[in-house]
Amino acid sequence: MKEGRNSLPLSERARIEIYLPSGAAYGRLQTIFERELLYTFGGCTVVPETKGSYVSADGARETEGINLVYADAPFALEGNLEKLAAYTEQLKAVALEVTSEETILIVVHRIYHSV
Repeated sequence: MKEGRNSLPLSERARIEIYLPSGAAYGRLQTIFERELLYTFGGCTVVPETKGSYVSADGARETEGINLVYADAPFALEGNLEKLAAYTEQLKAVALEVTSEETILIVVHRIYHSV
């Protein structure tokens, strides 16, 4: 970095992350979410084949492959929490309707982009 140069401002965004089991059975659902985020927010990122561990409803420790699909909304989390909560509930409802999963993890958090 050059001396005396002002740092770039940061712009707040809301990030939506969807954690899906990997495997052929979930490929169609992942494609649906990729398209949804692509057309709603202008793009998305897919991180394939990572690992998730959790305790199931019956108390058993489970480990499975997961794919992460995420997008950054073009607006801040603050002031949009209710809208984002309703949006993620719709995404979750779709996921639970078409899978046999006990739950699907969808996360929304604040991030900052350098602009």
